Formats: sequence, C-alpha cells, structure tokens
Amino acid sequence: MKRVQAGLKLVFARLGMYLAILGPGLITASADNDAPGIATYSMAGSTYGYRFLWLLLVITVGEVVVQETAGRMGAVTGKGTADLIRERFGVKVTAFAMLCLLLANLGTTVAQFAGVAAATELFGLSRYITVPLAAALVGFVVLRGSYEHVEKVLLVLCLSALSYVISAFMIKPPWGEVLRQAVVPSIQFDTNFILAVLATIGTTITPWGIIYMQASVADKGVDLQKYRLTRMDVTVGAVWGNVVSAFIIICTAATLYVVGISVETAEQAAMALEPLAGVGARYLFAIGLLGASLLAASVLPLSTSYAVCEAFGWERGLNQRPRDAAVFYGLYIGIIVLSVLTVLIPGIPLFPLMWLSQSMNAILLPVLLVLVIKLVNDRRIMGEWVNSRFQNIFSWALAIIILLITVVLFISPLLGMQAPG
Repeated sequence: MKRVQAGLKLVFARLGMYLAILGPGLITASADNDAPGIATYSMAGSTYGYRFLWLLLVITVGEVVVQETAGRMGAVTGKGTADLIRERFGVKVTAFAMLCLLLANLGTTVAQFAGVAAATELFGLSRYITVPLAAALVGFVVLRGSYEHVEKVLLVLCLSALSYVISAFMIKPPWGEVLRQAVVPSIQFDTNFILAVLATIGTTITPWGIIYMQASVADKGVDLQKYRLTRMDVTVGAVWGNVVSAFIIICTAATLYVVGISVETAEQAAMALEPLAGVGARYLFAIGLLGASLLAASVLPLSTSYAVCEAFGWERGLNQRPRDAAVFYGLYIGIIVLSVLTVLIPGIPLFPLMWLSQSMNAILLPVLLVLVIKLVNDRRIMGEWVNSRFQNIFSWALAIIILLITVVLFISPLLGMQAPG
C-alpha cells in the first residue's frame, strides 16, 4: 500500500511539474490555428477531402523542430530571438527583420479581429459591438496581469479548439477512410493543389510563432533544469495544434466535399455546415473560430512587442509594470487599436492588407530560419546546447523547403497560377 501511495505521489508530483511549465508550446501551436489558418484548413477539406491529413503528420515534425530550437535558445540565453539577432548580426539585419515582422503581424492581427467579427455575426451579433469588446478584453488581460496570469487566460482560450473535435464526432465521418488518408500520402500534380499544400505549411510555421515561443520561455524564466519539460510542452503543443487542424479538415471534408461545396473562409464553412450537419455544428464551428481569433489576437501583438523591444534594447515583459515598459505595452495596445479600427471601416477591402501580410511573412520566414540555425549552432551563445548533426540536417532541409515555398508563392502569379478557391 505504501508503495502505491509513493508511486501516486511521484506521478502527481511530475504531473504538477509539467502543468507548471505548460504554456509556451501549447499556446504557440494553438495560436497557429488562427482565423486565416482555419480558413486554409476549411478550404483544403472542402476542396480536396481527406487528402491533406497525411501532410499534417509531416508538418507536425517540422513544427516541433522549429519551436524546440526557439524554446531551447530562450532557456539557454534568457533572451528573445530579436535580442540575439541584434547582438550577433547587427542593427541593419535586425531593422529589416523587424520592419517585415511589424507589417506582417499588423495584417495578421487585422485578420484575427475580422475572425472575431465573422464568428460573432454567426450568432447574430453586430461587429461594431463585439469587436471593440473583444479588443477591450484582450487589452485588459495583458495590462492588468503578470506573465503567469496572462498565460492562464491564453491556456483557457486554447480549449475552444475542442469545438472542432466535438463537431467531427457529431458529423460521424467514415473513420476508416480518415485513418487511411492520414497515413497514405495522396498528391495531385496540379497548380491549385500545390499552392494549397504551400498555404497549409505556411500557416503552421510562422515568424511570429518562433519569436513568441522564445520570448515567452525567456519571460517565464524557464532554465535548463526545467527545459526537459518545456521540450515536452513544445511536442504536446505541436501535436495538439495539428490534431485540431486535422479535425477542421475532417469536418469540412465529411460534409462539404462530399456534396461538391468548396469554401474559402471559416464563416462560409460554418454557414454551409448548418443544412448538412445541423445548427449545432455551425455554432460549434463559430465558437472555435471565436476562441482561436481571440487567442491569436492576444499572441500576435505580444510577439511584435517582444521582438521590437528586444531589437532596440527597451524594457519588455509581462512581469513589468506598464510605466516601466511603456513602449512594450504601448506597441501592444497600438496594434490592437489600429487593427480594430481597420476592421470596423465599412466596406474596406481587407484582401490587399492580407496579401501584404502574407508577403512579409513569406520574405521573413526563410531569413529568420537561417538566422536561427546560425544562432543555435554558435557555441559562444549556446555552449553545449548547440544542434546535433541530425537537428542541423533536418533544420537546413526545412529552411530550404520554406525558401522554395516562398519562391513559388511569389512567381506563381507571374506564371498564371492562382491560389485555390
């Protein structure tokens, strides 16, 4: 009996340690399933059925490698990505990266508040009420809380993704076919399919995700003794984030694809689900979109504030008081306010802003990956925690693939290729 009690105490002690360190990995991966991400997965499922499920397995491995690298650098150095880039590569490289990041994150934050508007309008609520309320909520949580408090709120928002899992089981897809497509690669050699693959990869591995991951590990004070648990957090987060992505694809494939309905946005998917799967599926999809948009609308401006303040040596961090880190909090609130005002302009075409955001992300991501690989292999910075040979081979292969994706995305309009939808 005493052995059983001792064993249970050990289990609960380890579980407590993991729950204490849980956060950066799960939040970063969950925030990747933002409004544009949900739109991408909805488009993939409604247009190509279950053919993209196997790709998510591959993407999960890549995401774990990238985020683990960022988390390891945060734990070893106690500094953010932009901080290390400035120290190692100088002001010019840092300024270029920060300009791209600022433009990209601003456009993507606008997309998150557009997601809030779309989700609440599915419940019959006006965006002119709900979007300002959402912005006030996001701003209040960050301005009034410590890192620990903010992290708990963000972890609660991660739970909204369960709505997609519930929706899938309500719809009752052919699980045998789902499992088969998840493990058997299926590729179509046409331009729209290839562009959809590129969009799926690009919405999962992002510059802001790398920067937020490293900054949050450093801000949380994770040291090397606790890093093993943080590595577990990164892995669990990546797996969970892509499981949610898979369920979004399953929902739209099992209902829309089978009847020949293709959608381009998450709100279109929610509305199309109602006559096929019932009003419950529509509202669950809307809840997932709302939670994901709120989570990403919190994380994206934080990523920007961390990066800019790191780059120029200004005070930053959620444990700092607003008056002691005025630029950090001012930039955070400024991005939110500007994004909200943009979304509330009647009839404003959001597509050009989204295109600019996607373009800046596409330019920055391969550059950032190369800089991160160089940093993590610098023994003056990382000591014995540099990459292994296997990690370097995989990291460089991933960076080359991302670079090719960027080139294809930019030359595709010149070749007459159009994104799916």
